[in-house]
Amino acid sequence: MGPLPAISGSPRPTPSSAAPSTIYASPAGAVPRNHHSRQQLSQIDARDSPLRRGPSRAARGEEVAASAESPLLWAANGTNSNDSGSPGLGASTADRDSSTASPTAEPRRKKQKRNKPTLSCFECVERKTKCDRGRPHCLACIKRQTDCEYARVANLLEETTRTATNGRRMTKAPKKRKDGGSWPAIPNAADRGHNVGRLKALGSVATSTGLLSNVPFSAPGSSNVFGIGSEHPFANYWTCEGGLPEVISVLPDKLQADILLNRYFECVDPVYPMLHRQTFYADYEHFWSLAQPEKDCSDAAFVALISVMLALGTQFVTSTSPAERKQTAEFYASASNQALRMCSYLSTASIKTIQAMVLITYFLINDNHASDGWAFGGILMRQAYAMGLHRDPNIVVPDAPPFEKQQRRKVWQAVLLQDTFLTVLLSLPPSATHTDVSVDDLVEDGASIANDDPTDTAYIRGSWTLANLVQETICSPRSLDVPICTTARHKAKLVADFRAIYRSFPDVFRSWDPDALAQLAHANKRAAYQTLFLSSNYFHNLMLVHASESPDVPVNVRGTLEAAHDAITAFFVLFSLFEAEAHVWWVFNHRAFLEALCIGNVLREAARDPESEEAVARDPLFVRARADIHRMIQIMQAMGDGDQESQTVRTRVQVLSEFLL
Repeated sequence: MGPLPAISGSPRPTPSSAAPSTIYASPAGAVPRNHHSRQQLSQIDARDSPLRRGPSRAARGEEVAASAESPLLWAANGTNSNDSGSPGLGASTADRDSSTASPTAEPRRKKQKRNKPTLSCFECVERKTKCDRGRPHCLACIKRQTDCEYARVANLLEETTRTATNGRRMTKAPKKRKDGGSWPAIPNAADRGHNVGRLKALGSVATSTGLLSNVPFSAPGSSNVFGIGSEHPFANYWTCEGGLPEVISVLPDKLQADILLNRYFECVDPVYPMLHRQTFYADYEHFWSLAQPEKDCSDAAFVALISVMLALGTQFVTSTSPAERKQTAEFYASASNQALRMCSYLSTASIKTIQAMVLITYFLINDNHASDGWAFGGILMRQAYAMGLHRDPNIVVPDAPPFEKQQRRKVWQAVLLQDTFLTVLLSLPPSATHTDVSVDDLVEDGASIANDDPTDTAYIRGSWTLANLVQETICSPRSLDVPICTTARHKAKLVADFRAIYRSFPDVFRSWDPDALAQLAHANKRAAYQTLFLSSNYFHNLMLVHASESPDVPVNVRGTLEAAHDAITAFFVLFSLFEAEAHVWWVFNHRAFLEALCIGNVLREAARDPESEEAVARDPLFVRARADIHRMIQIMQAMGDGDQESQTVRTRVQVLSEFLL
């Protein structure tokens, strides 16, 4: 039977299954569209036709151009658009379309696809392959050895959703073991230290309990292992009316200050090259050239910066006794804190106040005040955010000179680096998580008189790139005691990312031969410092990745021991080349102790398997691992002799000695 003829003047029913579109539907109480004049309908249709018809109808070849009003009105209210009620061209076209469709089918108007951005990398889109959207490189591009780049909108979405995504993954309940047992409470072999069962769940199980003040040193535990002091960090030598002139009056004479600053630039500045030496010394010489009344009215932030640099320089002086050195350094640190108070640093921030606060945090950590340093670093982070250091200088200060923009980038890098690796060592959440400052923008202007050493720039870029990866992949999981890697594929990709960063380091920072480092120390002590610290940071975090354990990913025993050996060797070389400086660096000492602790945990867990006990005793890798622990014990005993003996050192030696029993 052929199609039924259209009934003249009868409204065509709209299929019940199709909901009216908000674009097409008329508002309630409005005059029906077929009551308009032809001229009005033509104007409405001409105005709305690009939005209402869309590309899908034109692609089907519908005769929409022959009648401007009939398709529009049919879609709007289901009626024929012919004013006289007789079937016209539009009606016959609609009848022909409906004759081939079932009575309950929707009109032949396909739903327009939602316009959404492409989140996969360009290479996977081009090849039409599955992309896991990993950063900085997807796994497919790693296997193909091709460049992995994403669209700008994809990167923006990744940044804005990263925190929420990590949160969902971290709060997901762990899988149950097939044998009915339970997985270890601490998902990283590097954190399964001595007396872990005594720790409270105040933060990360690994170490955060050690930050509590006034914890007694009577029994081995996290407090004395991690060296937390309980006394106030800044001694009070100041009167209420003294003000800034009182702080300036306690500065040493210029000759003594020159010696201490030279020690600072020799030992501290290579590791944290935040200051521009030429411009600092220009301001420093100008300060000393002022008359005393003019000095008393000088910039309090600069006085604070000088004072903390004197404190750090004093820590590395070897001509005085340890007790005298400690007292003098703490006095200068207190002067720096008082000068910051004089410039109202909590309500007024500047580049100099941020620089002074970064150095005060490092001083507190070296001075056995890790808990105070952590708390002070929190204030520092808020002030850096308030200054906009986390933003691209081209956005927040577009008209500033290039040198000022570079200084802002370097100071933010120092804040980010300090926050990242302090959170790794203490297993606490990171703070420097929101930034759009790019590492690639840190390029020195060779035409400027105040240009920096190219080696320093390469060191900053390498440390910055490493810190970004550690911030994204290691800090947050460890602070919540969840696995760093959830799948074998995830771990392989993360290891590949770390190795790619190491390959990007300049050759001078990858010369990993002790003899070559000894020659470098004589020729370029600054480069030797930077090589040791950068290598120690890299291999320590690689060790954490290999040591991560989850229900689907076991600990990579050999990878963990290899990375731990390279990391702790950096400390051994530092001690052999710069023994006096090695005594002062708490970060390096503590990191080496954690590496020895990780080695001991891996050896202990491997020895529990009766089948592998004999292999562990003969395997050169395990033999070397035991030698690393023994060497660490010897160094710590040497560092604890005489005036420098402390409960912290004795406890650490006791903890490590238990792994050799």
